[in-house]
Amino acid sequence: MLEARQLGCTRGERTLFGDVSFTLEARGLLHVAGANGSGKTSLLRILCGLGAADGGEVCWRGEPIRELREAYWRDMVYLGHAHALKDDLTAAENLRVACEIAGRPAAHDAIQPALAQFGVAHCAQLPARALSQGQKRRSALARLALSRQARLWILDEPFSALDVAAVSQLENFILDYVEQGGSVIFTTHQDGAIAARATQKLDLDTAQVAAC
Repeated sequence: MLEARQLGCTRGERTLFGDVSFTLEARGLLHVAGANGSGKTSLLRILCGLGAADGGEVCWRGEPIRELREAYWRDMVYLGHAHALKDDLTAAENLRVACEIAGRPAAHDAIQPALAQFGVAHCAQLPARALSQGQKRRSALARLALSRQARLWILDEPFSALDVAAVSQLENFILDYVEQGGSVIFTTHQDGAIAARATQKLDLDTAQVAAC
């Protein structure tokens, strides 16, 4: 479904990575690994069309994503390592706005259940500035509960700021999405069930992709 062809990325005079290629099929789970500064976030932003590669091409279902644009973004969900919540909006308002921006407006009565699925229903009417880091992360992740129709999730450090129970819950949530036919690309510094179940691992330190 997603194909990366000889991607390269430089920042200033420094080459972060080069000649990165892989194919991710339906029900694929790709773990992007590498040392800090190896370009993991830059690669994920290139894959979702928010960053430009210095070489190579990203294709979705055989077509370059630069030509698909909105059609690709409707098929894809990107959650960055930052929470991307507006402090003045409540958790519920932030979730609603995020869905609208992504082109998949959520029904009014779907917001509360989505937050509940990630254990932050009680935060629905609290401004984001009042939330802990863990609550902010879970509020941002609640968008996944409203995005199961998307075919690709790209997740940058989704487990950061989560406690052990929340990590386990999110791992199961992602694995269930993959079993239902979705594809996921993720980064994480944590060794856990999700890394162990990855079908492929891309090591940016070597630009090598290995089946797991």
